[in-house]
Amino acid sequence: MLHQFISHVSQQHLFPTGQQVLLAVSGGIDSVVLAHLMHAAGYPFAIAHCNFHLRPGDCDRDQAFVRALADRYQVPFHVIQFDTLGHAAAHRLSVEEAARNLRYDWFRTLCRTHAYPAVLTAHHRDDAAETFFINLLRGTGLSGLHGILPVQGLVVRPLLPFGRTQIEDYARRHGLDHVEDVTNASLLYRRNQIRHTLLPLLRQLQPSADDALANTIAHLQGVERLYAALLQPLRQRLVQPLPDGTVRVSLRLDALGDLLPNPGPAQRSQLLFELLRPYGFNASTVSDIAECRTPGRRFLSPTHAALLDRDLLLLRPLSAAPADTPVALRVETLRADTCTIDFRHLPPNQALFDADTLRQPLSLRHWRRADRFQPLGMPQGTQLVSDFFTDHKYSLVDKERQLLLVDASDRILWIVGRRTAHPFRVTPSSRSLLLVTVG
Repeated sequence: MLHQFISHVSQQHLFPTGQQVLLAVSGGIDSVVLAHLMHAAGYPFAIAHCNFHLRPGDCDRDQAFVRALADRYQVPFHVIQFDTLGHAAAHRLSVEEAARNLRYDWFRTLCRTHAYPAVLTAHHRDDAAETFFINLLRGTGLSGLHGILPVQGLVVRPLLPFGRTQIEDYARRHGLDHVEDVTNASLLYRRNQIRHTLLPLLRQLQPSADDALANTIAHLQGVERLYAALLQPLRQRLVQPLPDGTVRVSLRLDALGDLLPNPGPAQRSQLLFELLRPYGFNASTVSDIAECRTPGRRFLSPTHAALLDRDLLLLRPLSAAPADTPVALRVETLRADTCTIDFRHLPPNQALFDADTLRQPLSLRHWRRADRFQPLGMPQGTQLVSDFFTDHKYSLVDKERQLLLVDASDRILWIVGRRTAHPFRVTPSSRSLLLVTVG
């Protein structure tokens, strides 16, 4: 196994073998074998261990075991303590997701701090098969069926050619001790159900099931790379990131005809899924978007909000919602007879009003569908604010973000940055003025 490991690392150029890399070690058999292989091959490495405090007593035992392992190999040892349950609750994550995020964030920090070119994990062929079935049951699409990739950014997985049986045989032949996570045997977890129930059944039905699965996963990885390359020109044509963080996605999917003659609804839906998948939208939500004909309808993913605007879909990170962004409002009272401000040339975030025509205090709010105002220059009548938006070609996102300045009677004084209201304008008879600054 050692010679096969060295050959695999060399042929695939997985990491620079002459430079110290970071090795993630839990103390389980997989990471203990990886550490032994790295040491036997003469590759320089440091060890990182996470104490997630999820199994009282066992976690401290694991930490002490890994520290002793690092001492035995005389390599640098990094350890960190996590309040995993607290992090999961604070960020509304599953415990598994919280542990994964904490772990990899810390690994990236260590790589930056100590100039490690890669972090090695002990995922192997059986892990890839388990991940394949987990993603198959989740309906993640083609991207989830490639299993675990050998290299993903800084993360390198050099044990993927080896199965669990090979790893256990290697540990036994070299007398390697390890610690056992008791949760690995629990059938409460989906991964363990696949590991202990589904995969043994497949091997019983087909003795070469492991090789067949590995070949299928490798084939799907190649198909996905080809698929991504073919989709890239369409993605560039249909997806437009805007400077404010909004992403505009065209729903005119006729461009699919460049790749596939006479594409049907299923192919168009698949293209839309691929366009939206990077923003967290699952197949069910994408299907709802594809069938929706109601402008203004909002759809949510864990990370983004999507707003349907005719033949466009406008995506915005949930953290960028306008209600979450406080805006400063400053009001100054001026005497008209001493004011030297030219109100015709104010910057977009300032406006001047006749103080005697309105009721204070002033406030900012977002528009409502029944809002009306009398635009400057319209001496009679009023206009729906929504009609003003339409005349000025506002998108739905623009409408949501637009602020209105209102007085204590909720009369609209100003569509901020765009148009003030006629009844509150400064005239030659004005005595007291209000200079309003937003932002």
